[in-house]
Amino acid sequence: MPYPLHPEYGEFPQVRLRRLRARGFMRELTREHEVTMADVVWPLFVVDKPRARHPIASLPGVFQLGRAELWQCAEQALRQGIPAVALFEVVPAAAKDQVGSLAVTGDAFMPQLIAKLKAEFPSLGIIADVALDPYTSHGHDGIIDAAGEVLNDPTVAVLVQQAVRLATAGADVVAPSDMMDGRIKSIRQALDHHDLHHTAILAYSAKYASALYGPFREAVGSPLRDRPDAKLTYQLSYDRYREALREVAFDLKEGADMVMIKPAAHNTDVVRGVAHGFGVPTFAYQVSGEYAMIKAAAQAGWIDEAGVVMEQLVALKRAGAAGIFTYFAPQLGPWLAG
Repeated sequence: MPYPLHPEYGEFPQVRLRRLRARGFMRELTREHEVTMADVVWPLFVVDKPRARHPIASLPGVFQLGRAELWQCAEQALRQGIPAVALFEVVPAAAKDQVGSLAVTGDAFMPQLIAKLKAEFPSLGIIADVALDPYTSHGHDGIIDAAGEVLNDPTVAVLVQQAVRLATAGADVVAPSDMMDGRIKSIRQALDHHDLHHTAILAYSAKYASALYGPFREAVGSPLRDRPDAKLTYQLSYDRYREALREVAFDLKEGADMVMIKPAAHNTDVVRGVAHGFGVPTFAYQVSGEYAMIKAAAQAGWIDEAGVVMEQLVALKRAGAAGIFTYFAPQLGPWLAG
């Protein structure tokens, strides 16, 4: 809350606020907000291969990783003090179908990967995405009918199976990113029924239908990459604020432990409203399009990459974000040290 400007605070020239900015040590002593390595989560794309490091054209410096390369990233995360990674599976087009069945059947690549990763790196937090869009041939986050409408309740039933499967494998956090109504309650009940009481739920409660998701959709091979409006029937329209707060309220009532606002930089007002209004751990996702724009401008020599990234991340902390998902996570260590 801003302080009222009472007369006893003084006025110019007795009060000169630049005194607090004049020297480096003073700026350090009076710092209000900062980002540390403990504040970030590193999103990683994984493929079912022993070794792979496939570049993603629209995400310079980000790769589709095989198991060996994922292990290297896990080791790097622990060295740098990154507390958790968020895993997103990349599924070959031939393995996708209309109902995303590989999410709950098949060879169980992701559950097996999580189990092995957790056994090898027990102190590294593992956040598992719960959604069907990486597995569906049409690219939607749910099951569709003949007219192409995304069906809420049948989708929730599959998401519950997926969440239990990932939590049983060892995921510390399941993160439903689909925006179906009622899925948090159903997932929480199913987790508790299977004695997975300690598995936390990070609900993507305010996920906006954004034009900034294109590079992510390229990374997972989505056919909806060039259709930013394709998910407006279940993701939030960016002209909504109060509706976002209602989504958060419902998810918390249904059992969410933490909530996500996405994209991050365009929605700092929502981050602040949720963090200060509900008093719960509020996460923000600096999404693929935000990363890509910064990278492109930096590579062209138009901006200072580290400066812009730190400015955005501190702004999110200032708004109230408890943690930030960012593809810049592995770069932060040198920047913070410098």
